[in-house]
Amino acid sequence: MDNVFIRIQGVQHYLWRAVAQDGVVLDILVQARRDANAAKRFFKRLLKGLHYVPRVIVTDKLRSYGVAQRQLLPGVEHRQSRYLNNRAKNSHRSTRRRERQMQRFKSTEQAENFLAAYAFIYGHFHPRRHQLSAHAYRVIRSDAFKLWHQETCVRHAA
Repeated sequence: MDNVFIRIQGVQHYLWRAVAQDGVVLDILVQARRDANAAKRFFKRLLKGLHYVPRVIVTDKLRSYGVAQRQLLPGVEHRQSRYLNNRAKNSHRSTRRRERQMQRFKSTEQAENFLAAYAFIYGHFHPRRHQLSAHAYRVIRSDAFKLWHQETCVRHAA
């Protein structure tokens, strides 16, 4: 789990993001605060969508995560480190790039809706390159584009 600052109409908000161990974005939430209540709200929303309890939670050293974890998931191991959550930190990079292209977000709802959809689309077209051979990577990318073309173009023609 990780959060990052974003500006929406000149006001600072926090983009909370949970990422699975294989890099898939599990949930996104945009909130105006970064306190214990905000962390609890994010944990509750995440757990409702997961339908299972995680074995380990990896976060940075923000104290709000610890408060929420102790109250909502007391039996789950909580690892706090500056470097262990690099997968979550790296998932923000595509968001920042897209945010600049869109010339910032206009509302929290627009940011949340867009980023939730964009995370899955980005993951569909960008498999984990470091885990694949060049041939396997090309095959996966071409299959992803074929599937995308099939799903989006057939609906418009019908």
